[in-house]
Amino acid sequence: MRTLEIGRTGEKVSELALGAMLFGTTTDEATAQRMLDHFLAAGGTHVDTANCYSWWSGPQYTGDESEEVLGRWFARTGRRDDVFLATKGSARIRDLDGVWRDGSDEPDSALAQSRYEGAGAQTLRDALEGSLRRLQTDHVELYYVHVDDRSTPLEETLEVLHSFVVEGKVRHLGWSNVRAWRLERVRATAAANGWTVPVALQQQHTYLHRTAGLDHASIVDDEQLDYLRANDDVTLFAYTPTLRGSYDDDAKWATNWQHRFFDAPANAARRALVHELAAEVGCTPNQLVLAWILAQRAPRMSAITGVRTWEQYEQNIRAADVELPADVLERLDAQP
Repeated sequence: MRTLEIGRTGEKVSELALGAMLFGTTTDEATAQRMLDHFLAAGGTHVDTANCYSWWSGPQYTGDESEEVLGRWFARTGRRDDVFLATKGSARIRDLDGVWRDGSDEPDSALAQSRYEGAGAQTLRDALEGSLRRLQTDHVELYYVHVDDRSTPLEETLEVLHSFVVEGKVRHLGWSNVRAWRLERVRATAAANGWTVPVALQQQHTYLHRTAGLDHASIVDDEQLDYLRANDDVTLFAYTPTLRGSYDDDAKWATNWQHRFFDAPANAARRALVHELAAEVGCTPNQLVLAWILAQRAPRMSAITGVRTWEQYEQNIRAADVELPADVLERLDAQP
């Protein structure tokens, strides 16, 4: 598996990252550990999780599950040093009481979001210590502010994050679900105070166009892409790049709850082109979209493949071996 450098740090990770969001919930532990074993055998190094994954999978879950599964895998295999491990804080739900409505299999998302733990200094310190305990490790390679918290003074958040690096508990910093102007302020404030500057950005990104006028801080827009091209010392890690596998399945796409985020008229032609070129290249549409992300050079980016089943994992991991010819990339990029 090819590698890419994070910013200009000299730190290289596998281009394709394994998203562990569903480990221990909708992905049972045996399957999760099988994925981890195979991912490392295939040359993968970058594994991504968070301290809230994934409470929304059902009322019986707390958000501890993914990190706990990873911790047990590290203990079983002794392969902690072979993994570039990323986790996150700030989006854990402080209190899940009442979040699951009676008789509903869907949580109250608005209520849950109002209870994000936030990015205060003591909150993040407690969050990191909890993550390290569950992961059965004394450090992580990359630590994100999971959801940008504008209610906490930025200096407070950045100073405590810097202290994690000084203490050796974190190697690099990142930010997620954040607008371009805010990311610039985060990085400029850190630099001005001599604190560790974030070098990773985790946002949703895919081949389809965003819905026109969409007000959404978590999906890459043109301004953010322009910022990344001008600042190659920060790298984009794209999550949900295949829109939960719906490039392969028109029926799944039609019922995808994210449809409203990518409801641009041009996207019908873009989806059709993905299917056409996938047939020419000899891969699935999902694999083609992943390979397109991995082939980007301006800016460079990685794809995080978050999967539920072994079959999904097997399909997505093969995208790392898909080489898109120059003319295919040109046709994808030329499509309005």
